[in-house]
Amino acid sequence: MNGFSTGEEDSRGPPDQICCLVDEEERCLRPAGNASYSKRIQKTVTQRRLKLHLDHAARHIYICDYHKDVIQKARTKRRRKDSEDDSNETDTDLPEVDLFQLQVNTLRRYKKHYKVSTKPGTNKAQLADTLMKHFKTIPVVEKEALTFFIYMVKSNSNKLDQKNDLELADST
Repeated sequence: MNGFSTGEEDSRGPPDQICCLVDEEERCLRPAGNASYSKRIQKTVTQRRLKLHLDHAARHIYICDYHKDVIQKARTKRRRKDSEDDSNETDTDLPEVDLFQLQVNTLRRYKKHYKVSTKPGTNKAQLADTLMKHFKTIPVVEKEALTFFIYMVKSNSNKLDQKNDLELADST
């Protein structure tokens, strides 16, 4: 080395450094990248119950690109609602909707529209609970929903207006 840096050493660290993580009780042997195992990453690993931990024999805290991707995917992936019921945790990303506030007729129309099967003779609380589980499974593309909502507000119309206009046109 002549004392000058090409810049490549700075982004990857020394070529002999390997990832500082232990993955399912085995030390990772991939080359370390420039991402470090910070407290924030450690918190994500703990919350998402990833089987990763820092090897205390390692003299650095740099992780490989593979584990960096695993941790990033775990951070962005939403937890399934079914698994929340088992762990008694709540998902703070999603607002809670209280279907119990709706009238029984509205709940029945929802049930009929989505063809949700329920036990015969269920009361309002049971029906709301069953429909809430179904409601949480409906995928929503947030950007599309917001764009459509803004369009409908600006155009001063809604789907019901469009349906009624079509029915009136058909009947005349």
